Amino acid sequence: MALLLTFLKAIGKYRWYAVAISWLVATAGWFVVYRLPNDYQASARVYVDTQSILKPLLSSMTTLPNTEQQVTFMRRTLISRPNVERLIRMVDLDIKTRSVKEHEKLVDDLMKDIKVIGTERDDIYTISYSNPNPKLGKDIVQSLLTIFVEGSFGGKKQDSEKAVQFIDDQIRMYEEKLAAGENALKDFKIRHMGMLPRQGSDYTSAYGELNEKLNAARLELLEAEQARNAIKRQIAGEDMAPVTETAEKAIVNPEIDGRISTIQKQLDQLRLQYTEEHPDIVSAKRLIGQLEARKKEEAKKNRSSDPGANYSPMLQQMNVQLSVEEARIASLKARVGEYSGRLAAMRSLSNQAPEVEAQLAQLNRDYAVNKDNYEKLVQRRESAKLSGDLSTATDMLTFRVIDPPAVPSTPAGPDRPRLYSLVLVVAMVAGLGTALLLSQIRPTFLSQHSLRETTGLPILGSIGMNWTEQQKVRRRRRLYAFGVAVASLFTAYGGVLALTVFRQA
Repeated sequence: MALLLTFLKAIGKYRWYAVAISWLVATAGWFVVYRLPNDYQASARVYVDTQSILKPLLSSMTTLPNTEQQVTFMRRTLISRPNVERLIRMVDLDIKTRSVKEHEKLVDDLMKDIKVIGTERDDIYTISYSNPNPKLGKDIVQSLLTIFVEGSFGGKKQDSEKAVQFIDDQIRMYEEKLAAGENALKDFKIRHMGMLPRQGSDYTSAYGELNEKLNAARLELLEAEQARNAIKRQIAGEDMAPVTETAEKAIVNPEIDGRISTIQKQLDQLRLQYTEEHPDIVSAKRLIGQLEARKKEEAKKNRSSDPGANYSPMLQQMNVQLSVEEARIASLKARVGEYSGRLAAMRSLSNQAPEVEAQLAQLNRDYAVNKDNYEKLVQRRESAKLSGDLSTATDMLTFRVIDPPAVPSTPAGPDRPRLYSLVLVVAMVAGLGTALLLSQIRPTFLSQHSLRETTGLPILGSIGMNWTEQQKVRRRRRLYAFGVAVASLFTAYGGVLALTVFRQA
């Protein structure tokens, strides 16, 4: 507290210097603030509608552009050097710059002064710019708004075009691969025509199937030979069946019996493959019944006209059966020979066929992979084209200008009342600081205590000042003058504030 009183006394000694410095700084500062140019702020508010009815309709057909991320990226990169340089050309500010240095300074000032404020939650963005020229401020905000709207579409369209170009290059490459694969498959099939596996089977299964057919043909041939030998023995009398009354009455017609036997064998073959309701089986049964009825009719006619027609009917039937079995054996021998030849040919290719199958499988697999990738790329290209069209569609991203940019009629700055107040504070601090500095440059002892502390000597006493009446009057006048000077400073401050408010009104 004592130190503070000491400082106040020291400042009081040079109070007139403090008042003079305060007046000087305040007057100069207020004049500078008064001469500051008016700052007009132009702004525009825009609402970005990222919700579109096309999204749910086309979500399963293509990759939908992320409109929220697209708008956010454009907002953050709006005040970039390329965009600001484009802005300068749009408002013809480039013709006012005379050197590269001035151009760079203009770009830096614009990047610093332009403000873009907004949140992704509300999708409302405010673009503002302050300039002494209100029309220039409006033009800059309008140009920024144009860049903001156009940039939200152009970048995505350009990315989509690059993606389509890349996919087209890949498609052409896979088309060349597919053509090369098709030629390789064609040449391979021509070189190994006889060793290629059939559809749905390989060499091992084909070999096993042919071997089973050969065994079945051999077994059927053996059965046919046994049946033929038995018939021969019966005809030769080695194994004759006793003649009964029923046999004597048996009806023999070699032509019809041969046809019935052939149809019966065909019927047996059909029963191995189909049910009794199959149309071929039903037709065969009907034909056999018709032949049986025809044989009975012809037997009746022959019995009435030729009394010796019933002589040895069993022998005639056996001769017919023997001829049928001989024909069947010949057919089976040809089948066995054919199967044996095929099996021998396949056995000779047992070392080459698996290798050919493996090479063919590899070629088919490579071709299938390339074809699958080619088809996927074609689908991706159409999806990329549709996505690019969607990214530039006005229905996907709608801009609605809430507050269009306009030429402001009242300045937004500078805040002169605040600056005047700040000048007053600076002036008072400058005055007090000057007085304090002078008191330190030309120090005096203002109390016994400070003298004793400085010299270290004891003080025996002090003599007080005896002011005369004339001196007291002069002191009061100086005090009144100091008060008037300080009050005038504050009065001037109030007048400056009142003038500023009046001008703004």
